[in-house]
Amino acid sequence: MKITRIDQFSPRPRTRLIRIVTDSNIDGWAESTLEGKPKSVPATIEEYSQYLIGKNPLDIEKHWQQMYRSSFFRGGAHNMSAIAAIDAALWDISGKYYGIPSYKLMGGNVRDRIRVYGHWGLKDLSDESKIESKKRLEKLSKLGYTAYKSGPSGFWRAHEPPSRIDKFVETAYTMRDWVGPDIELSFDFHGKMTPGLAIELCNEIKGMRPMFVEEPVPQENADALKLVSDHVPFPIATGERLLSRWEFRNVIEKQAASLLQPDVAHCGGPSELRKIASFAEIYYQHIMPHCAIGPIALAACMMVDAVTPNFLIQEQVDQSLGNGLLKQDWKIKDGHIELWETPGLGFEVEEKEVEATYEGFEYGYHGELGGETYYENDNSVADW
Repeated sequence: MKITRIDQFSPRPRTRLIRIVTDSNIDGWAESTLEGKPKSVPATIEEYSQYLIGKNPLDIEKHWQQMYRSSFFRGGAHNMSAIAAIDAALWDISGKYYGIPSYKLMGGNVRDRIRVYGHWGLKDLSDESKIESKKRLEKLSKLGYTAYKSGPSGFWRAHEPPSRIDKFVETAYTMRDWVGPDIELSFDFHGKMTPGLAIELCNEIKGMRPMFVEEPVPQENADALKLVSDHVPFPIATGERLLSRWEFRNVIEKQAASLLQPDVAHCGGPSELRKIASFAEIYYQHIMPHCAIGPIALAACMMVDAVTPNFLIQEQVDQSLGNGLLKQDWKIKDGHIELWETPGLGFEVEEKEVEATYEGFEYGYHGELGGETYYENDNSVADW
């Protein structure tokens, strides 16, 4: 069996896909989305395809090593996202070739279903916001979710006045009052805080016992992250913008975070995600893979979740359950997704939908997790 071509598609906002085609009528699908960088990854996949065409798709680890190590410049978001997509598609092909779920090829599952959390929050304490939030909570509660993630909105400076901090704290405690002590709540700071401000906010909400706070500070500095962890009495999480086991090394070895969030679509694919998880297991850290794109990326995450002892919970967003791209959406039942028994990554694509070209709001710098960001008070550049 040999790879004959790699097709690429852009059927939805923040959703780019690849299809690896073989001469044995077996195709492998994966997501190649890198938010805000719509041209970088497709170009990189085109470059890698020059190596892959004519090769045996079952040699997954060999291809990973070749793509990562064979050029002078390694890593980077575009390279690792391209490798991630190719890696996931090759796992899909391998499962289909052997006629078993792909997770069986990675050692077999250690659990029968994958716990997931939903995105739910309370923007402010206005009547309008409360009504909207309660409707969302009611919808998610019917699906049996036992964990939710929210976060403070807007840009945050090195420090903010007590009034702004108090508003966020009040919304957090209101959410706790609504759901009670049996539901786990977490908050994503999106790397917007300085260590001092993050520590202050975390200690203000410690009484409502968060499951975790995600990215309290930017991802580049593991020592700053550890400073926050050392002053906060609940788990700190990070990792969606770390791109390989080498980038996770400092966070893991310094024990700067309790929970790690590699993104299967960016960190190097299922192969690399599994290695990161095994590395973290030595330090009793757990993984909660990041997934805020589409349903095929979610499948690649769950493949690794299924075989990983130190897995805690899986992120997913509404569009990652199907978004019209699958013949059958992923189903939430009692806050979990059941493992599949079909070959490959467990889904069938709607060919007409995935091969369509999205013609709405323009992709790119101004359209996806990017654009120009400024503080209103002085027009200086703000962290997204």
